[in-house]
Amino acid sequence: MTEEPIFAKMKVAIVDDHDLIREGFNSILMKSGVGHIDTFKSATELVGHVDAGHRYDFYIIDLELPDIDGFVLIEMIRTRIPGAHIIVSTVHDEIWTLRKLLARNVDAIIYKSDDGSEISMAMTELHAGRKYYCKGALKALELARDSATYPTARELEVLHQIALGKTSKEIAAAMFVTDNTVESHRKSLFAKLGAVNVADLIIKAIDKGYLKKNNYHN
Repeated sequence: MTEEPIFAKMKVAIVDDHDLIREGFNSILMKSGVGHIDTFKSATELVGHVDAGHRYDFYIIDLELPDIDGFVLIEMIRTRIPGAHIIVSTVHDEIWTLRKLLARNVDAIIYKSDDGSEISMAMTELHAGRKYYCKGALKALELARDSATYPTARELEVLHQIALGKTSKEIAAAMFVTDNTVESHRKSLFAKLGAVNVADLIIKAIDKGYLKKNNYHN
């Protein structure tokens, strides 16, 4: 008797606004023997489906969706289904992005630039009760752990806003904190990165991998 594939009874939800990505994952999962696959172009579609009572063994989501921020979607899924297995598929490899994902306790992180087999590997690990982070994510996280001057997750959020050209008052409003809190984070960032001004701060942050070079302009 032929052994039934481990994913034969599994249900998977794929949320990505790019047709090729959805179709690619769908094809890979079908070849892996997944029993049921639903695809969604937006977070709203998935949330509506979940609120209607549908449940999945794995939720594969993109961070950049047309309607709801991917981080918000993760929190919405967690609120509705605390034990949900969430796999994030992303092009973002910045340290601050990875830290935000870990803070939300995602079960797996894979890069869209990696081989398609990563998704099957991630699901296999999750099925066995383990988390899964692709090699690129693991390397970045390991480098971060080795640094005694690594900024906190909150400081990285402030760093991202500074790089976008936001003032301390604008950052405080966006993060729902006081101006003094933002200034404290700024001082800590300058000290940890050894920067002398904002331009130097951004350059050093990019060099250390905390910011992605092409996303910011001095």
